Amino acid sequence: MRIPEAPFVRDFIRMSADAWGKGWHERNGGNLSYRLRSEDMAVIGQDPRADGKWVELTRNLPELAGEYFLLTGQGKYMRNVMLDPPANLALIVIDQKGARYQLLWGLSQGGKPSSELPSHLLIHAIKKISSQGLNRVVYHAHPANLIALSFVLPPDSRDFTRALWSMMPECLMVFPEGLGVIPWAVPGGEEIAARSALLMEKYNALIWSHHGVFCAGNSFDEAFGLMETLEKAGEICVKILSMGGARSTPSGQDLRRLADALRLDVNDDFLT
Repeated sequence: MRIPEAPFVRDFIRMSADAWGKGWHERNGGNLSYRLRSEDMAVIGQDPRADGKWVELTRNLPELAGEYFLLTGQGKYMRNVMLDPPANLALIVIDQKGARYQLLWGLSQGGKPSSELPSHLLIHAIKKISSQGLNRVVYHAHPANLIALSFVLPPDSRDFTRALWSMMPECLMVFPEGLGVIPWAVPGGEEIAARSALLMEKYNALIWSHHGVFCAGNSFDEAFGLMETLEKAGEICVKILSMGGARSTPSGQDLRRLADALRLDVNDDFLT
């Protein structure tokens, strides 16, 4: 398989490097996954390891039957993806029932796909349906300002969204649907995956309180740009709070005027 030369692998590596450079990935924190297109498979060639070991998924996902995913490995450092992709990435395929996966390439020094695989795959399944197949990228990072805000702001989707929307006009433009918030939960398991999937039916980003952020996008640029916008808004919010709090913020009516001017399909529940 001609994996390292494939354009989508280069894009994956670039995003991993940029995200690590932002400081969003301490040690082995965070993970990234990409659902391959048919064009991607044409570039890399067909699977040479058809007799490999199959591993049961934590739940059946028939929506992902036959799909291929490139993702970071469990315990792997994001900063090392650019240095040694075959050791730190995994290319897997889901069987025709959506019940098992098989490693096709990567993890050359051993290991497993990301510990957040249940969350990634369940979100991919949800977003594949809601986006009519356009969504390809699911991304989990540990941006410091957003995590810090989850200790201060209520674990409520509306309150968190309004706080970030008020920081700069770009926020309303980039995530007009808002973002979801999950109160503290044990990461990596089926429970938080199910809770995340419910919110990702409505949003493209969600906060895992005291832990990190999940984003989904149709492309690497879209997912990275969403995370970048969220974290910049979080940084502004943290600075305002450190200066004693805001003395003026845009009202719901102000945000509605902005949405109307830009013809944005905004979550009206968060503007009232």
